[in-house]
Amino acid sequence: MKSNSSLNPPYFQLTLFADFGPLRYLFFILCLFIYVTIVSANMVIILAVFLEKSLHQPMYIFISCLCVNSLYGSAGFFPRFLQDIVSDSHFVSRPLCFIQVYVIYTYASYELTILTIMAYDRFIAICQPLHYHSKMTFKWVQVLVLIAVLYPVFTIGFGVYLTVKLPLCGNKLNRMFCSNWPVVQLSCVDTTPNNIAGQFITVTGIFIPLFFVLYTYLRILLVCRRRSSEFRGKALQTCLPHIVSFMTYSISLFCELSLTRFEADQLNPSIAVILSLAYLIIPPLNNPIVYGLGLPQIKGVILRCLKKGPAAEI
Repeated sequence: MKSNSSLNPPYFQLTLFADFGPLRYLFFILCLFIYVTIVSANMVIILAVFLEKSLHQPMYIFISCLCVNSLYGSAGFFPRFLQDIVSDSHFVSRPLCFIQVYVIYTYASYELTILTIMAYDRFIAICQPLHYHSKMTFKWVQVLVLIAVLYPVFTIGFGVYLTVKLPLCGNKLNRMFCSNWPVVQLSCVDTTPNNIAGQFITVTGIFIPLFFVLYTYLRILLVCRRRSSEFRGKALQTCLPHIVSFMTYSISLFCELSLTRFEADQLNPSIAVILSLAYLIIPPLNNPIVYGLGLPQIKGVILRCLKKGPAAEI
């Protein structure tokens, strides 16, 4: 009979890290630069929306929520990842591993729920403009944000709880960070409840939001076809950043989902690394660039602040 410690290893080993020798310090500097860029760029958007009263509107509030989520997800990934790059051993304690799983998975779910309410906001603004201010009140915006936050908290929490309760017959995760499915695969017992919960979370947390966003844009497209070219131009200006963010995140998330369908050790290590890191690095970098440069209202506020900065010093 196996001991409790062998069924519940006190630590996990991340085996996807390769030994790059002195080059690891170069990778550390590069990844640190990416992390600092993510934090700085998203903070600029958040502060611009917070400080500028003209941006206290639903669309910009949702954009700032997207940027806050980027900071949250990056904080759950980068500090540990940077430590592992320069470390000779890649062990992570069981509690910290499950905390990272929870943070990264809620980040991934938040991204989709926020993008979904942003699509709803654009749908009301373009398809029902006369009712926009009566429907998208500040109170309703608060409710939407609360739903977008609470749903992942409970569904991801339940999924992680089921994984925590599993007795495990190993501790090696062929990933660069803690992930739920590789842990489930280490189980010594039947994982049917975990599979059912995972499918439910995937359908309700990924596919339903994806289909809803596609539905809203189909409706927007049909409305724009019947309107003037000027109307289509304005609609495209407000929707394009969201479309870019949505497509970028969907593709990067698909890379992660594809990786869970394969054994990582059967893939080229470089491909496995790219697939696993795409949704943690690309969206947090992409969102502030897309919204900061794509929306003239936010871009104008940022440029004014930059001009005031040197002038104030003089």
